Amino acid sequence: MDILTERLSFWDKLSDEEQQLVSTSVIIRSFEAQEPIHSCNKQCVGMVYVLSGDMRLFLLSDEGKEVTLLHISGNESCVLAASCVMSQITFHSELVAAEKTELLIIPAPVLAKLMKTNIYVRCYVYETSAKLFSDVMWTMQQTLFYSVDRRLASFLITEYEKAESPELCVTQETIAQEINSAREVVARMLKKFAADNLLKNQRGKIVLLDIDRLYDMSC
Repeated sequence: MDILTERLSFWDKLSDEEQQLVSTSVIIRSFEAQEPIHSCNKQCVGMVYVLSGDMRLFLLSDEGKEVTLLHISGNESCVLAASCVMSQITFHSELVAAEKTELLIIPAPVLAKLMKTNIYVRCYVYETSAKLFSDVMWTMQQTLFYSVDRRLASFLITEYEKAESPELCVTQETIAQEINSAREVVARMLKKFAADNLLKNQRGKIVLLDIDRLYDMSC
């Protein structure tokens, strides 16, 4: 019960009956890194709240090409896994655990019932959707209008800030997924960055050498 009162901002706006419904139906589940959480080909999950870890939201083409839209990490929620509840969501997205992740899940039927009976839940869902779409638009702006070297620099700086270390254990395939480019393009750009003394490529690792210049490139 404590985890619900602490993590769900609308909890105290629920009736006793609604609180009972949520507390008896909510699911807490752990996912390993790269384990699928939600897919357009599977049953609608519901609203997911990240207790710990990180999820990657992406689009998947018929040819298997992925376009990363955003990451959702600790203390953030996502309603796109409840697309069956919201008729306004008309595109198919995929959710995967980017690392070991623990989620609190309100199943889709329960969320649908709450949205019908409780305006605070409905407002929470739509506000969360608006924030997600704003973040998605920022990603699309980056992808459409910014060069690959700028996107790569931005990604490296973000990873540096998360790791609090200039040594990044990240693969070229992962980078390509995150900045929405081809792995071959990423490989060429990393070689260029290395030639410019911005970083050093090592086996399974990238060592950042000039953080200040990468910051300037990412802006």
